[in-house]
Amino acid sequence: MSADPERLRRVLGGEAGSVLRQRLRQRFERSPADAPPTRMRLTGLAPHEHEMLAGLLGQAPRHSGAQQNDVLRIDVGLRRVGLAPSLRDALEQLDGPIVDRAAEQAALQDRWDGVVSGVAEGSLLHRLLQRPEGRGLLKRLAGAQPQRAERLLRQAEAVLARLPAQGLTRAQLAAETQGDAHALDDGQPLATLVLACAPEPEEDPGSESRRARWARWGVLVNELARPVLHLNLPTSAAPDTGPCPGEPAYTSLRQLLRAAPVWAVEQRTVYVCENPNVVAIAADRLGGDCAPLVCTDGMPAAAQRVLLNQLRDAGACLRYHGDFDWAGLRIARQVLQGHGAEPWRFGCADYLAAVQSLPPMARDHVLGMDVADAPWDDALVAAMRDTGCAVAEEAIVESLLDDLHATSVP
Repeated sequence: MSADPERLRRVLGGEAGSVLRQRLRQRFERSPADAPPTRMRLTGLAPHEHEMLAGLLGQAPRHSGAQQNDVLRIDVGLRRVGLAPSLRDALEQLDGPIVDRAAEQAALQDRWDGVVSGVAEGSLLHRLLQRPEGRGLLKRLAGAQPQRAERLLRQAEAVLARLPAQGLTRAQLAAETQGDAHALDDGQPLATLVLACAPEPEEDPGSESRRARWARWGVLVNELARPVLHLNLPTSAAPDTGPCPGEPAYTSLRQLLRAAPVWAVEQRTVYVCENPNVVAIAADRLGGDCAPLVCTDGMPAAAQRVLLNQLRDAGACLRYHGDFDWAGLRIARQVLQGHGAEPWRFGCADYLAAVQSLPPMARDHVLGMDVADAPWDDALVAAMRDTGCAVAEEAIVESLLDDLHATSVP
């Protein structure tokens, strides 16, 4: 049929009808091209929009809250007055072609399925992408562009093929696999995707730093930062008290991953404390008679985690003590759950005894409101909340020294 574009613009076009046209277009966009909508329910129409729709239907306007519109009747009305073959055609004449969003979305989904199917089955990347959050991460990192996602996956495969490493720096890994020494820097999409493929640690993954996660793969990031402090830690070369008897020593992440000592700790107890002051006091008071002692220096960083894992794998029995405060409980949970340690004077009875041993003024060190849990002793948290007193590890160091001295001989 012939159409009258000028009349159509007067009836439905112009700025006044732009919002209504957009709403009508959206109904067509959301429906398949071969199954167009036959009825449209519109709410919140302005008076002039009611009048436009009534004109298309050839009836008096009804100003109701919600209006059901028969699309087929509108098509008939438009053809009868010679404005357009159909409502869809009228909308396309006024504002351009209506996109088939359903077909477009289906094609895009097929494209993404193809991206994912290109990943080797059983690989770390494949396991990541089997989870909805894994696919969501990939789409976000790729800016929702399948082509970028494909490239990102190929890059990640090249990195993962080199892992685990043995003391390889992150910059070298990036340069050798990507030709760019900064491709795996913090915040880079490739680094985020690769780290998402790492096997989840036993403890809360949110508590593990990126440096520590790389270290679990043998990759060094800022390898000299926060070396681990220890005392009398025996090695195969010095099986009694280590190479520096009675003197605290530091070992860097670089040393642990590139040339780790052979730890002579099978079936031996290695004590672990939270605070460096405990190591200093133990060295001053016990010297070479102190049992093997490692310090986490707060929440363990990469070097501390690597050493604890090495000692555990070498057969050591790790025993941990820390501050009796909420942060101390979080650190303890990480060490106990993440490295297979056991509590060392770190239960409810130990806490209550520690509080009783404090002078009255020292009991003013109150706990905050950021309560943590203690899965190794259900009564500990309740006791700490009831008492409301924090106890620093250094305040009860005498009881710790008793253990360290009594078990110093293998």
